[in-house]
Amino acid sequence: MIDDPREALLAVLPDGTPLERRLAAARPEIARVLAAAVSGERIDTEQLLLLLDVSGADLTALIATADQVRHTDVGDVVTYVVNRNVNFTNVCFVGCQFCAFKRQRWESDAYTHDNDAILAKIDEAIGRGATEICMQGGINPQMPATTYRDLLVAIRAAYPQLHIHAFSPMEILYGSRRMNMPFGPYLEMLRDAGLGSIPGTAAEILDDDVREILSHKKVDTAAWVEIITTAHRLGIPSTSTLMYGHVETTAHIAAHLALLRRIQDETGGFTEFVPLRFIHDNTVLYRRGLVEPRPRGVADLRLYAASRLFLRGSIDNLQTSWVKLGHELAAFSLQAGCNDFGGTLMEESISREAGADAGEYTSAEEIVAWSASVGRPARQRTTLYADPRPRPSPAPELVAHA
Repeated sequence: MIDDPREALLAVLPDGTPLERRLAAARPEIARVLAAAVSGERIDTEQLLLLLDVSGADLTALIATADQVRHTDVGDVVTYVVNRNVNFTNVCFVGCQFCAFKRQRWESDAYTHDNDAILAKIDEAIGRGATEICMQGGINPQMPATTYRDLLVAIRAAYPQLHIHAFSPMEILYGSRRMNMPFGPYLEMLRDAGLGSIPGTAAEILDDDVREILSHKKVDTAAWVEIITTAHRLGIPSTSTLMYGHVETTAHIAAHLALLRRIQDETGGFTEFVPLRFIHDNTVLYRRGLVEPRPRGVADLRLYAASRLFLRGSIDNLQTSWVKLGHELAAFSLQAGCNDFGGTLMEESISREAGADAGEYTSAEEIVAWSASVGRPARQRTTLYADPRPRPSPAPELVAHA
């Protein structure tokens, strides 16, 4: 469901008007920033703050610029990954104020899946063509200290070709403490057990004042950065994320994006950037009156477009979130700088529990159709943005003369 009027959305999306005309209609200070971004200049945090607050002709020019930069940098193909989420436990003691997923172990709907149940879910996913398993869960103090490693070992033994994208920095923090290991050796152990990449979640907003409101028990900014940069140095790539639409300001968003860009400059380990809208309905933050619902629509497109320009030349892949936005708005975001539709997921519990209404599964065929609805072709990718289709074998005569 889109909250803003459909006409308001269509009015800011590219309609074939030349970019030069869009820039000419914008305020001079905005037009200068956008023209600099088009020419390949890196915009700074102050300029990003301007873009995060534009409206009217300035907003239309921003979105048109982001669409052009996306076309120039990564082309018109929309990518997606066939994957499955496995939330192996919903038992958690952290108490994030934005989360409706976690349960106490004594609640009737609390669960912790054993390895057989997890492998059965993975087997079903592979039957649907999945190349990736995305695995996260609550921070369950009842689990053995070696759970994360043992899960990887079991999955790798059963499915050696499957990419395992698993364990947020919060889970890495908790697992390393349980095993009394520094982050580096702990991540090396997980990598050697089969970990292919990690989700850059548990980021929310990388500002400790904001994090204290959202979850005072959660991994702090310094530890999040240390875990992510350590993983990158060990050859474990990650996504990068931002949760917006709660208690943050545009200054917090700008600082968060600047930090992600600095990390990428240092490590090159981020595969993509994924802005994640806060889903408020069933959360403590909303029940306590600490947040006001923000309309879905124009504001989301503005953030996506500004992110594309700020991260240009740093993080090339900008992923929309059909789970958070709904399918139609996610498709519209493909015209505001996004080039990736995310994953099929097959089982998306965390956003659903918070009140998201886009469902838990979107098939590859549906992703192709939603991309086509805005005039874009779509193609399956792997986690690391490679083509998953097997390469053809060399012709016999070429082999004979090799």
